[in-house]
Amino acid sequence: MQEMTVHAPERRSWPAWRARALAGLAGIAQTLAFAPRDVWWLQLLAMAGLFALLERSPSRRDALWLGGCFGVASFVSGIWWLYISMHTYGGMPGVMAGAAVVLFSLYLAIYPALAAFVTRWVPATGPWRTFAFAGAWTLAEWLRGTVFTGFPWLSPGYAHVDGPLAGFAPLLGVYGIGGLAALTAAWFARAVLPLNMATRPARRLLAVVGVLALLGIGAGLTRHAWTTPAGQPLTVRLLQGNIPQDMKFERAGIDHAMALYRDMITAAPADLIITPETAFPVLLQGIPPEIAAPIREFADRTGSHVVLGAVGATLTPQGPTDLTNSLFGVSPRDQTLHRYDKHHLVPFGEFVPWGFRWFVDMMHIPLGDFLRGSATPTGFPVRDQRVALDICYEDLFGEEIAQALRNMPEPATVLANSTNLAWFGDTIALDQHLQIARMRTLETGRPMLRATNTGTTAIIDAQGHVQGRLPAMTVGALTGKVQPYTGLTPYVRFGNVPALLLALAALGLGLIAGRRAR
Repeated sequence: MQEMTVHAPERRSWPAWRARALAGLAGIAQTLAFAPRDVWWLQLLAMAGLFALLERSPSRRDALWLGGCFGVASFVSGIWWLYISMHTYGGMPGVMAGAAVVLFSLYLAIYPALAAFVTRWVPATGPWRTFAFAGAWTLAEWLRGTVFTGFPWLSPGYAHVDGPLAGFAPLLGVYGIGGLAALTAAWFARAVLPLNMATRPARRLLAVVGVLALLGIGAGLTRHAWTTPAGQPLTVRLLQGNIPQDMKFERAGIDHAMALYRDMITAAPADLIITPETAFPVLLQGIPPEIAAPIREFADRTGSHVVLGAVGATLTPQGPTDLTNSLFGVSPRDQTLHRYDKHHLVPFGEFVPWGFRWFVDMMHIPLGDFLRGSATPTGFPVRDQRVALDICYEDLFGEEIAQALRNMPEPATVLANSTNLAWFGDTIALDQHLQIARMRTLETGRPMLRATNTGTTAIIDAQGHVQGRLPAMTVGALTGKVQPYTGLTPYVRFGNVPALLLALAALGLGLIAGRRAR
């Protein structure tokens, strides 16, 4: 009680507007920690700043505001590129598109606001608030990536793909890393900031030890191999056509794209050749013979496996139905096409949420209502390996990729993502998506191939290192080799369950201790 009494006057001395402004600045600092800057320690400092403000906050209501300001600033500065898709290419009025980005950021900020509110519920005495902060943050991020189909972009764990906490990815996934980052940041704040003049030096020392222990264990885990090489490397060619989004669904743009990708595919053989998402922006059955026949002949003659992005459909006398955003695998000397249909669809871009038809009608996005595919793909066989395909937005959901791998009769040894980010121009979205893909390789212990329309096309090895990439907004083919890996990491086996259990335990301990203290 004496410690709380000494601390209270210091907290009341902070004006609310100043604390909320600082929380907003901390949110912007967190965004700067992500790609393309990749400054993992800045994310820890940003979160430490938020925790310091929560320690000074006079009430749970004030903490709610602090978490909200942190979140709004982080999301507006981190996902502003959505404006380009809605206004530049979707044709939505600029004012409406800007308002939509802000409103969406306000919604996303609910989750850090709730995490801050719950954290402030726990008394500052003892270590329990730091554990509650980590637990609440982990659960809030998981909810943000799950509720209403989820939007886990800018989840804090992604900022740590190059940091020591990345060693926990094969164990706890991106949400677990985010929780450990919150714990590290809280301990750091208590160790070095003058939050409470009555804090004992021994407690500060324990906080320093905790920070060093987490970072040290993470660094040590990065050296542990959870998966092993499988067979010989595959030769790959990843194609980047750089088709402008405003031309992609125009007749001239469609003809140009199909001819371009036909020529790029048949330019040189490889074990695996991948085009971007909807590289052929028509129904598969609508690809003309002068485009399809050379690709089939090339695959049969050279032994190349080709993955084509196109639109799937069921043809009926009334016309095509059941449209799907699909990838089709062409195997040499095999007339059967492998088909993968995207199952985690993008709201507003690929399906219309209930009650939002008016919003979608304000944009001019073709093919805006797709059918969901199966969530249990089998993998595309290439030589003696299997490649797990996914499309664009799907590689944000590590739990779904892990579930697909563990449910396969023969788990895939390579991951491949085909995407079109031309909707967002030459912005930070391209580098952020590459960073997300790198986290998937760390979680699964498998390499990732990325074929994109405008960038960033890349080969990522099983340790999360970018082996090669094409410059954004250019036409080219990335050629290289990729080593497949076999085995299941703990994250692939159990998904987010361990991280969520640890988060519930940390939060539960904090709340129980807080109730006893009160």
